[in-house]
Amino acid sequence: MSIELPKEAHQQAIASIERYFQDEHGERIGNIAAAALLKFFLQEIGPSVYNQAVATVQDRLQQRIMELDIEVHEDEFGYWRQAERGRKGK
Repeated sequence: MSIELPKEAHQQAIASIERYFQDEHGERIGNIAAAALLKFFLQEIGPSVYNQAVATVQDRLQQRIMELDIEVHEDEFGYWRQAERGRKGK
């Protein structure tokens, strides 16, 4: 699976890479070089970040599924217990 950014995010990422090199290293990196570096990061590191995000979401969904039973649980066969409570109150 190829990880791709929307056009606007892609442009912002390239601008951010250019700024990083200028501010942190005092070097200018061209637009083409920044785009190539971004492509490398997306291909090489992107899948690790993506897989970790998927694992995190799976864990959170599993926790929510486990809580679902508590939230929507209904006691079974409660008619007679309720009827007996009603009789005792009379």
